[in-house]
Amino acid sequence: MTNIVLTGPPRIGKTTIVKAVISELTDRCAGFYTEEIKEQEERVGFKLVTLSENSCTLAHREIRSHSHVGKYGVDLDCVEDVGVLAIKKGIKTGRIVVIDEIGKMEVLSRSFRLSVLDALDSKSPVLSTMLFKRQPFCDKIRARKDVEVLEVTEGNRDKLVKIVVDKLSQ
Repeated sequence: MTNIVLTGPPRIGKTTIVKAVISELTDRCAGFYTEEIKEQEERVGFKLVTLSENSCTLAHREIRSHSHVGKYGVDLDCVEDVGVLAIKKGIKTGRIVVIDEIGKMEVLSRSFRLSVLDALDSKSPVLSTMLFKRQPFCDKIRARKDVEVLEVTEGNRDKLVKIVVDKLSQ
């Protein structure tokens, strides 16, 4: 079983790698990725998109919520009703569970954290991206013996798609 976690600084290319791996292994993947929401070239939020093409607004400047990360209000219902269900579907179907990302916004949800652990404990391989900075939940994942953490850098990001596809195809 392979659990791969991509980490690295913001905007280094983690999601780009995940999308490229998904395009190579399409029928073998379930889960979700995140995308920036931009207005006039300025980032105003994030969208969560499942591989079965459901989506919701994960965070936005205009969201009024008790949960905030920086200038963004976080919609925990999006995480729980769409993201968690996509993770559970991946586990249930035995596909590669794609979780992009295990980050500040997502870990605010207890059910998200539990579903990530369920995925890592399952027979399904996991491909995820994760917060680069230290954070208690992320640190627990980094310390797991069944998780391989790959740091994305400008020097290796072009090679990582093939490396990840090969590891997930074993």
